[in-house]
Amino acid sequence: MLKTLPLLKSLLCALPLLASGPLLANPDDNWQRTLEEAKGQTVYFNAWGGSPEINAYLVWAGQELERQYQVKLVQVKVDDIAQSVSQLLANKQAGKHTGGPIDLLWVNGENFKALKEQGLLGAPFTQDLPNMALVDTTLPVSEDFTVPVDGLEAPWGIGQLNLMVNRDEVATPPTSATALLTWVKEHPGRFTYPKPPQFHGASFLKQILLELTADPAPLYREATDADFDRLTAPLWAWLDALHPALWRKGKLFPASAAETRQLLDDGELAMAISFNPQEAQSAVQNGTLPPNVVAVAMEKGALTNSHFLAIPFNASARAGAKVVTNFLLSPVAQVRKAEPAFWGDPSVLQASALPVSAKQASALRFKAVGEPHPSWQLRLEAAWAERYAH
Repeated sequence: MLKTLPLLKSLLCALPLLASGPLLANPDDNWQRTLEEAKGQTVYFNAWGGSPEINAYLVWAGQELERQYQVKLVQVKVDDIAQSVSQLLANKQAGKHTGGPIDLLWVNGENFKALKEQGLLGAPFTQDLPNMALVDTTLPVSEDFTVPVDGLEAPWGIGQLNLMVNRDEVATPPTSATALLTWVKEHPGRFTYPKPPQFHGASFLKQILLELTADPAPLYREATDADFDRLTAPLWAWLDALHPALWRKGKLFPASAAETRQLLDDGELAMAISFNPQEAQSAVQNGTLPPNVVAVAMEKGALTNSHFLAIPFNASARAGAKVVTNFLLSPVAQVRKAEPAFWGDPSVLQASALPVSAKQASALRFKAVGEPHPSWQLRLEAAWAERYAH
């Protein structure tokens, strides 16, 4: 059992004060009505369930929500939120506009675009959350993969693509696409990436595309056939050279980031893909990765985005979903989330909203490059499958 860190213990002891003290915006009458309406509601939260640390964090959050607000949080573990998007679309087509099975969604930009375009989200809600006043608006929180958020989702944390590298095996970690290709060819079988369209695998494709593109401006607009063919040609050449030297010679790809992390822990890989800049530190601290594993990003910049929480159009417990989201944006919840011993996911709050000793929780760890327009991801996934899927 992990020992509770002194900072975290003091925060938890002061949690009732943090929930109503000067760090939070004063709730108005509308928020008080939301709190009253939420009492007794069960919030079904569709979220990726592939991380034991994240699942444990949500168990803790559920305990606090029930204790403080009489709201029950149920995590519905999914492999891919696209499944939830399809479920909501089926609800809408069937005319099920109330009493839906999903109250809250953990989404990325590709799925947010689909949700927004299909009208699968409720009315804008972030302006109703007192803790939105604490969010650091200098972070990428107003757009999601270039798509304006428009109050339809609330930021939850920051992701940055990095390599988790075992320094016992990699003396000089690669920090460019060229250096990575050279290392893999010199050490065949010691690296791979999750199979797209899995999130980490698709993100790896975008990271390398950005690495190989001299002028990335077209990547931040709707992809055209001409731009896609021209800008992705170096990527396919790079992958053609990489794949024969991958784990299983590129004939088989892991199904998830969790699988690649396990391969790293088992010693089959020397590097694995992560989208959490503190995952390596957290896993080493928890004993689930070797002690000399560190996080390394591309020198040109790490693919960076915010991950968000959204409420579907037909949520059964809309008030409860707002209360859950507001709690997850509270200083105590954001500090615990950022602590490597628990999750290690960076905070989206202003440094002034966090205790002095926890201010590093809000910092971006690596130089950031933004997510391309989501149309590029869709095309990359389809083109990758046509070329390499077996």
